[in-house]
Amino acid sequence: MWNRSFLILHGVENHRPAEHWQYDLAQRLREGGEQVFYPQLPNPDRPALAAWTAAIEAELDMMRGERVVVCHSLGCAAWFHLAADRGDIPPADRVLLVSPPGPATFTWDVIAGFTPASLDLTRLNLSVATPRLVCSDNDPYCSEDAADVYGKPLGCDVDLLSGAGHLSVPDGYGPWPSVLDWCLDPATRLAPNSPGRLGTE
Repeated sequence: MWNRSFLILHGVENHRPAEHWQYDLAQRLREGGEQVFYPQLPNPDRPALAAWTAAIEAELDMMRGERVVVCHSLGCAAWFHLAADRGDIPPADRVLLVSPPGPATFTWDVIAGFTPASLDLTRLNLSVATPRLVCSDNDPYCSEDAADVYGKPLGCDVDLLSGAGHLSVPDGYGPWPSVLDWCLDPATRLAPNSPGRLGTE
């Protein structure tokens, strides 16, 4: 019997490279005996919201025990829409939102269908526990203040990381020990990788 299970959701143009912190997280959780779902979401280079939310729902149906979801970038936007479709029923027990795209980014036609502009963020039930948002102060895909745009209306606990970009491989976020720590202990505050530490992506 599983006590908990993890679902890891990637962003646009992400083909789950081995260098990414999400790939590393999946491997480390599995090595620790955890049940992990890390799907390749459909057509990541030209994603469609309905296809992504259907795929995510299928993964959720297989999860057992405490359901912990870790979203990065466009995966966060997909989670917003999935939660909106669920209404008052939270789709997971815990959720971590990492670097959701800012409103201006959805002018890009490839992801325009994922815009949360039509959603009332204050009414979304993202998870049973208070959702956690991790963002940086220089994310090129969120020129707006993510803590204001998403953190406040969603009622998130927020960890703001200085100079962490989009929290992806070019920003030094290959392996990211802090995210593994949070997965295993939700009381953990998300911390940046040490300066100069390069990930493998």
